[in-house]
Formats: sequence, structure tokens, C-alpha cells
Amino acid sequence: MALIFFIMIVFVVAAGLFWAVQEMVFKGNWKYFIFFLIGFLPFYITTLSLVYLATGSSALVGIFQVIKEMVVLMALFSFLLYQRKIFDYPFRFQATDWFFFGFLCLAAVYLILPLGQASFLNKALYFKGILIPGIVYFLGRNSRFSMSEIRGLFQMIFLIAIGAFLVNLFENYLLQAHLQQFTGYALYNHAINDIDPTGNFGLTWTFETQAVTKRLASFFSDPLEMASSVLMGFAAGLIWFLTSKKEYNWFYVLVMMCSMGSLVFSASRAAFGAFFLMIFFLALVFGLYKLIAAGFLSLLAFAVYVVFFASDDFYFFVVDTITFENTSSVGHVVEWLLALDSMVGNPLGIGLAMSGNAGSVSDDLRVGGENQFLIYGVQLGWLGMILYVLTLASAVIISLRVFYRTENLMEARIAFVAAAVKVGLLLPLFTANAEMYTYVAWTTWWMAGYSVHAYSRLKTHEELSVA
Repeated sequence: MALIFFIMIVFVVAAGLFWAVQEMVFKGNWKYFIFFLIGFLPFYITTLSLVYLATGSSALVGIFQVIKEMVVLMALFSFLLYQRKIFDYPFRFQATDWFFFGFLCLAAVYLILPLGQASFLNKALYFKGILIPGIVYFLGRNSRFSMSEIRGLFQMIFLIAIGAFLVNLFENYLLQAHLQQFTGYALYNHAINDIDPTGNFGLTWTFETQAVTKRLASFFSDPLEMASSVLMGFAAGLIWFLTSKKEYNWFYVLVMMCSMGSLVFSASRAAFGAFFLMIFFLALVFGLYKLIAAGFLSLLAFAVYVVFFASDDFYFFVVDTITFENTSSVGHVVEWLLALDSMVGNPLGIGLAMSGNAGSVSDDLRVGGENQFLIYGVQLGWLGMILYVLTLASAVIISLRVFYRTENLMEARIAFVAAAVKVGLLLPLFTANAEMYTYVAWTTWWMAGYSVHAYSRLKTHEELSVA
């Protein structure tokens, strides 16, 4: 069975890669790389797990591991190749561009500096994890799609949201186990990442609650990544629901319901909080006050359920979470304090690959690691953390400006999702190394870049109109 799945994976990935190479290298459609990433990244770890389960070859797994970076770099090469007058290419820097560029330059300096105890190879691997999202943003910053191309991009996001929920249903009711228990996930982690199986399901503790109930991940790498990713599916479904004809609304309601269902199956407290934060943000920004009322009533109903109807295990799970007496919550606080202590003692940082949960970070060197902001603060100092925060904040602000000002409906939809998801991810960023969730992180960075491009054109048009 594993061999059959391996053959299917090789065929599908090879077909997608062949299409991407043909479009980008031979036809000059470098911007199409985003379609490959959206189709590949949600299944990334499942693909690697099945490849190792079927072949036992770490070298073959390594080939599949570099495909995503290879496609991004190929898109960048194609962009440079097909710009005949590259030095005359018009590019007006906006705030997000400056902050992101400054952040990447700072990281590049820390790659060269003899700072920290991590090896240069580990530093280089960690820097790659920072640089690739920057390139994705840059490519989005220089992309312009037709209405049909943007529609196709969103349709892929919708299908992934629906597919994730369908797999959740299959896991919960038919398989009655995690999909990862059959894909070689634990074997892959042990052999490739040197992570031994933990927990009651032979995977990692992330796949279960404190009450030893399953937390499902569908075809994503873990429940936390799925929970963060479905926020994008919900935001995309919501904006298409609000801006489409009523006869098509049933499909977007289905997308939102599937996204919420996957959120429930993930049992992620940070993602639940992120969902309500995103709903509140959208309702406040767009004047949907009935949505605020609905959100408040939902919270009230949840509180009533917990107090009067929930089991004792679930009741104490919620109470311990709120009071930070839950083991996981205490672990977050401890990691935050360790990171803050390092930042106070070393305000300029202690070097790359010294914090976080990336594979290039050695456990014996790791300082903190469960807060994306503090992870960058520990490594790149206060300046690095501030540049990252300013990049996020400016991306959200500019995306909102595009949503309000543009007359292009598709651009408005992209800007809406970029702003909504970046705000929604704030809580996961506080409790995890969430930039490692490549599907949602890279896609929304591309959307942010696309929105900044639209804003630059709007700003130029407004300046010409005034002149």
C-alpha cells in the first residue's frame, strides 16, 4: 500500500513540477509558482513521510524537501531572466518593503557575524527559512494576475479547506485514528528529524489534548498548522460570500463551515482565540457589528456550556488554560521568560539558529522557542524583533488601504485575506514558531506583497491625478 501511495505521490509531484518548469522557465510565467506552492505545501510533511515509509531513503526525502525552495528560486530566476531591462524596472519602495528588506539584511549580517554557538551550516539553513518567505513576498510584490487567475488561486484554497475537513471526518469516524499513524509520520520524524515518538498515539504530544483525546491534523504536518491554515480558508470564504451573487453563496458558506469544523477537530486553543480575534477585527474594520454580537453570543454560549454541561475533564482543561495552570500554558510562559531574559541580557541578540523549533536549531543550544516574536528577538536582538513587528503591521495597514481604495474586486479580495489572516495569526505567533507553517505563512506573504504592489499603483495614480 505504501508503495502505491509513493508511486501516486511521485506522479502528482512530478506532473506539478513539470507544469511549473514549463510555465516559468520556458513561457516566462514566473508568477505561477504560487499555484504550485498552494497545491504542494499543505501535503508537504505527509508527502515526505510516505516517501520515507515506502523507500527508507533519506536521500530521496531530501530531494522532495528542497522542491519548495527550488520552485521559489526558479521563479526568481525566471523573473530576472525575462526582465530584459532589469535595471530600468520600476520599483517604488513602500513601508513594508523597507521593513522587510531591513529585516532580511539584518539576518544576512548575523549569518556572517561570528556570533552564537550554532554551526555556520545551521545558521545558513535557518537564514534560508527567513530568506525564502522574503523572496515569496518579493515575487508577489511584482505580480499582477487576471481575474481568472486569481479566481483559480482562491478555488485551490477553497478545495484545500474542504478537503482538510473531509479527511478530518474520515479520521474521526471511519479510521478512528490519526492519518499520521498510517503515513509513517513517526518513522520519518525519528529517522530524519531525530525526534522520538511521544504521547499516547505514538506521534507527538501535539496530537492529543491533556485529557488524552485526539487532536486531528488532516493532511497537514500537525494540528497547529492545520488550525492556522484553515483561518485562511475561512477568511477567503467570508470575503467571497460578502462580494458574490447570492446564488453562489452556498458554496462559500460550505467553505467557512468546513474551516470551522477543522478548527474544532484541531482542538487548538490559540487558533480558537485567533479565530475570534480575526472575526472581531473584521467586524470592527468593516462595520459588521452584527458579527461582533454573534461572536459575543458564541463566547457566552461556550461559557454556559463549559460551566453547566461540559465534562469535568473539559471544564478543568478550560479553567487551567485561562489561569495558566495547564501544563502546555505553563510551558509557553516558561519559554517566554527564558527568551525575555536572553533579550534583556543580550539586547543585540545571540545569533542565528539559537532559538525556535526549526530543524536547524539544536536542542542543547535552543533559548526559548514558543513565540515567533521572541524567537527573532533572541537571535537578532530587539532591532530584529521590532523590524519583524513593523513588517507585519505595515503589511496589514497597506492591505486595508488597498481593500478600501481599489476598484478591482479581485485585488480587494486578496488584500482582505492578507490583512485578516495576518491579524488572525497573531495569537499562534505568540505561542508557536508559526512562520514554519509554510502553506499559510508563505501564501499570506505573497498576498501581502501583491497588495503592496496594488497600493503602489494606486498611490502613483492618485499622485498623477493630483498633479
